[in-house]
Amino acid sequence: MKETTQILHSIPVDELTGAISTPIYQTSTFVQESPGVNKGFDYSRSNNPTRKVLEDLIAKLEGGAKGLAFASGLAAVDAVVKLLKSGDEIVAVDDIYGGAFRLFTHIFEKFGITVLYVDSTDFNKVAEAISSKTALVWIESPTNPTLKISDIAEIAKIAHANQALLCVDNTFASPVSQKPIELGADIVLHSATKYLAGHSDLIAGLVVTKTEELGTKIKFIQNASGGILAPFDSWLVIRGIETLALRVKQHSENAQQIAEFLQTQSLVKNVYFPGLPSHKNHAIAAKQQKYFGGIVSFDLVIDDKEIASKFVQSTQFFKLAESLGGVKSLICLPCEMTHKATPKEVRYAAGVTDSLIRLSVGLEDAEDLIADLKVAFSSISKSLLLNAKTL
Repeated sequence: MKETTQILHSIPVDELTGAISTPIYQTSTFVQESPGVNKGFDYSRSNNPTRKVLEDLIAKLEGGAKGLAFASGLAAVDAVVKLLKSGDEIVAVDDIYGGAFRLFTHIFEKFGITVLYVDSTDFNKVAEAISSKTALVWIESPTNPTLKISDIAEIAKIAHANQALLCVDNTFASPVSQKPIELGADIVLHSATKYLAGHSDLIAGLVVTKTEELGTKIKFIQNASGGILAPFDSWLVIRGIETLALRVKQHSENAQQIAEFLQTQSLVKNVYFPGLPSHKNHAIAAKQQKYFGGIVSFDLVIDDKEIASKFVQSTQFFKLAESLGGVKSLICLPCEMTHKATPKEVRYAAGVTDSLIRLSVGLEDAEDLIADLKVAFSSISKSLLLNAKTL
């Protein structure tokens, strides 16, 4: 069965009414037949029919045993880390999402969970960082925002040889492009806010586990902590997933054209996109991803925050905003936005400079988006020339 057909027919017809669109069960509680006897639902924090359709759907698409839906991507991260206990260690990718870094550093380190950051594109560095205390290896592939690619299968082997779990943030790739569980991951995480929902109209997080046992543990945390996804937002994610395969394909095709355009620009120092043969992890990306994704990042030739800020305010179709993965193109300056909470020295060590710009390439015509970027380059060209003369 092809991907789009699988997605559309993995969403069940409502058994009660025959509705082809999943009903929104906007209820807090359910009438019981007798005390403790119900139709599988008693209270919507514990379980909700609309949310269950989404959780079953993402588990099927990722090839996992159990799916869980949360109120945000960070609520999903929080639930996974709560599998750990004081004294445990996490080995995490150095180019990690700023919100996850903030959560690890300012919340969980207070409870005695240590986090070591490594360049996971070199799986030998992961192996070197793991100790007897390591309980979890945490990677993003591709990473946000420098689009590093890690060899998921090799890192899974290393984690399991050391009795550690491997969690892969699959937000940038989506299950249409990459299936980490098939590559050996124990847990897959998504900010469903991004590509899965796809329309910049909700906040949501999803977790998929390889085994039912692990899923049951996270289900307990979900219910106990209460960070569940509401029925209406669950329905919106389901609706977004219906067109996921078509959108990811177009996002990726547009991003490829824009990355190739950026390579020709004299004002650009580095282009980060795994679909370019020049990308240092291109071979691994080609091996484990069906598509290269819709995110492109690049550094300007002069590392100047003010010039980069002017650039991101000079586009018309690329809207200056947080987040990514929607049908409309977005532009972002990570040092002042997504990664502002990350210390500068940590940021730079991971390649997130003051001039690094991240594009979330939408579904507009690629020619229009390239023309939009040309206007922005023109707007900063004089400033860059003046800076170059003073160096």
